Amino acid sequence: MIKNIVFDIGNVLVDYNIKGFLAGKGFEPDMIKRIIKASVMSPYWEAFERCDLDEEGALKAFASLDPEIESEIFKAYENIKGMLTIRDFAIDFVKQLKEDGYAVYYLSNYSSKAFRECSDSLAFMEYMDGGCLSFQEKMTKPDENFYKRFLEKYSLVAEESVFVDDTPINVEVAEKLGFKGIVFESYESAAEKICAIAAAK
Repeated sequence: MIKNIVFDIGNVLVDYNIKGFLAGKGFEPDMIKRIIKASVMSPYWEAFERCDLDEEGALKAFASLDPEIESEIFKAYENIKGMLTIRDFAIDFVKQLKEDGYAVYYLSNYSSKAFRECSDSLAFMEYMDGGCLSFQEKMTKPDENFYKRFLEKYSLVAEESVFVDDTPINVEVAEKLGFKGIVFESYESAAEKICAIAAAK
């Protein structure tokens, strides 16, 4: 029996539009590609989301990968308010699942900076039963230990839980641990798949 629905946050309940965000700061497309390659696409990004690197350390690490654009990297991330925005359906989706009798949680890679500066994007959290963020637990998906920490924290059974994430590898690891997995494509698709999984059990 499915009792719990567990959500990733970025690109599921929240829009993560880094290209649009950087364009809004005045960066040209070629520069946006370079900034993203040196930051989000680098191994330092997960370290930042785990709090292995503080904000200054992360920015210096990003800049070390493309020293010519150090000033642009610092400008890009001096304040990230607006980079993450709540999706229109997020709160109603969580509320509906609660009304349907499910406990609803989050399990997401999220930096402390994003948590502070994009806090308005997380308005759905007050309707949820809890969750784990990478910067709080010092772990990131797809590390199995992050999922296990979450299950232990809330005394949950993986086989009674559905995990929804936009990244296939994160879903694969969840399934390996016993979760029912859904790769997020749209609100409508996720809602239908949750109903189908629940009906099958």
